[in-house]
Amino acid sequence: MSSSARFIETRATRSIIAVRFTHVTKVYHLYPNERRRMLATFVPSIKCEDIYANNDLSFTIRRGESVAFLGHNGAGKSTALKIITGVTVPTSGTVEVHGRVTALLDLSAGFDAQLTGRENLRLRGRLWGLTQPQLEELLPEIIDFAEIGNYIDQPMRMYSNGMRARLGFAFASALKPDILILDEVMAVGDRDFSKKSLARMQEIISADGITLLFVTHALGSAEKFCERSLVINHGELTFDGPIAKGIAFYKKSI
Repeated sequence: MSSSARFIETRATRSIIAVRFTHVTKVYHLYPNERRRMLATFVPSIKCEDIYANNDLSFTIRRGESVAFLGHNGAGKSTALKIITGVTVPTSGTVEVHGRVTALLDLSAGFDAQLTGRENLRLRGRLWGLTQPQLEELLPEIIDFAEIGNYIDQPMRMYSNGMRARLGFAFASALKPDILILDEVMAVGDRDFSKKSLARMQEIISADGITLLFVTHALGSAEKFCERSLVINHGELTFDGPIAKGIAFYKKSI
């Protein structure tokens, strides 16, 4: 993070602000090969191509709002959400995040193939800061929801992609977030499990004070779940307003 970038994260749920971006820019430096990238660590004059994934983004999301991030592939939507979750940091600008964030992005990421499903859940729970009693209380619910049966005590290298995704969804959706981030994950598993997953998401979203940030190309889902839209194009915010008007604005750019 550069000296001009600040990331502010709190567990405060009384704040009326959930997320605030103030002149946030994220630049990726692209080098022709790994050798040049390594040399650039020691020789700052090595030339590269600068890609502005986010460019001077400013917006405020209040607690309890449901906001759809709309834009073409590569527009910078997912980068903004990765900054909010702390996966990456801004190059410049200020980011404020008030409350606990749960992100349903890559559902199977972070699992250890050599550990069992149960062991992975315990490890992930501790990384999320859950106490042992909290984790043991949640485990039965998570395992039951994932519908993987006796595989829960088998190494995850034996799981199918669908089983890993179901377990990841069951864990993430069992947490009690203040800010929920969705990134095109509504279709998890077969039709019956997808229906159950959708019901779980509706239950979470309807909880009082939950802030929803939703990245999707399914405009019908965006209109169903969200009241507000942010349209991002080439890393810049081009529209901020009601979901119906945002969808119309976005369609004109397709």
